[in-house]
Amino acid sequence: MRMLQIDALTWIVTIGLVLGLLALDLILAAVRPHKVGFGEAVAWSVGYILVAVAFGVWLTLAHGGDFGQQYFAGYIVEKSLSVDNLFVFVIIMSTFAVPEEHQHKVLTFGIVVALIMRAIFIALGATLLSLFSFMFLLFGLLLIYTGVQLFRHRDEDPDVENNVVVRSARRLLPLSTEYDGGKLTTRVEGKRVGTPLVVVLLAIGGIDLLFALDSIPAVFGVTDEPYLVFAANAFALLGLRALYFLVKGLLDRLVYLSAGLAVILGFIGIKLILHWAHVDIDERVPEISTPVSLSVIIGILVVVTVASLLKTRKDPSAKAHPGSLRGSRPEED
Repeated sequence: MRMLQIDALTWIVTIGLVLGLLALDLILAAVRPHKVGFGEAVAWSVGYILVAVAFGVWLTLAHGGDFGQQYFAGYIVEKSLSVDNLFVFVIIMSTFAVPEEHQHKVLTFGIVVALIMRAIFIALGATLLSLFSFMFLLFGLLLIYTGVQLFRHRDEDPDVENNVVVRSARRLLPLSTEYDGGKLTTRVEGKRVGTPLVVVLLAIGGIDLLFALDSIPAVFGVTDEPYLVFAANAFALLGLRALYFLVKGLLDRLVYLSAGLAVILGFIGIKLILHWAHVDIDERVPEISTPVSLSVIIGILVVVTVASLLKTRKDPSAKAHPGSLRGSRPEED
C-alpha cells in the first residue's frame, strides 16, 4: 500500500492556513460582537466548504485520487459528527442563556479547544496504530460500543448541568449569576469572580473532549494517514461556527440524525475490525474499500435527512435530540 508522503513545509502551510482562519474568526468575534444573521452564516459556511473542497482538489492532483477519496470520506464523517456537536452547543447556549452577541466568541473558543484536543489524539492515535496493529481492533470495538449506546439513547439529550466539569466549576470557583458583557470575570461587592461565561466555556471544552474520543477513531477508520486525519478534522471544525448559526433553527427537524450517526459509527467500527483481521489474522479476510465507505456514509446521511424532513412534515410535534452515550438520570420526586 502506497504511503502518503507529506514534507514538513506542507504540514507548516496547512497548519498555518488553519490557524490563520481561526485568527480571523477570533478577531471578528472580539472586534465586532453581534448577532450573526442568516446571510452572514450562509456566506461563511459556503466559504469554509469551498476551502475544504479546494484543499481536497489540490490533494487529489498532488497525491492521487485514492488519498483524495480518503480525505473527502474523512471530511464527510467529521462534518456529520460535527452536526451532533451543534445539538449539544445549542443545549449549552440555551441552558446558560448565553447572549446572542457573544455566542460567536464562545463557539470560536470551542473550535480552538476542539482542534487542540484532536491534534493531541491524532498524534497519540497515529503512534499507537503504527506500534500496535491490534489498536485497529480496539478502535473498532470502541466505535461499535459508541454506536450501540448512541442508538439506545438516540431520543435523549445530554445532561449539561450534571456534567462533571460544570459541577466542579460551580463547586470550586467563585462565580456570579449575571453576565458582564463578554467578560470572563467581573467584580461583585469588591471581589473578583467569574461570570457564567466561564462555566459555558468549561462545558464546551468538556464536550469537545468527549467528541474527540469518538471522532478520531471514526476518521482513522477511513484513513490511517495522520495528515489526512488532521486536515479532515480541521476543515470540518472550521465551518462549525458558521454552521451553528445557519442550521440551529433546523436542527430540531433532523429527528433521525442520531440513529444515522450510530449506524455510521458501527459501520466504521466493522471496517476497522475487518482491516485488523486482514492484517493480523488472514489476508483473505475482505476489507471495505474507501469508495464503498464513502458511498455508504453519504447514502446513510441522505436517507436520514430525507426521512427526518418527511417525518417532521407529517408530525410537526416531532423533535430531534442529539442522543446520549448513557441514559438520563431518573428525576427525583
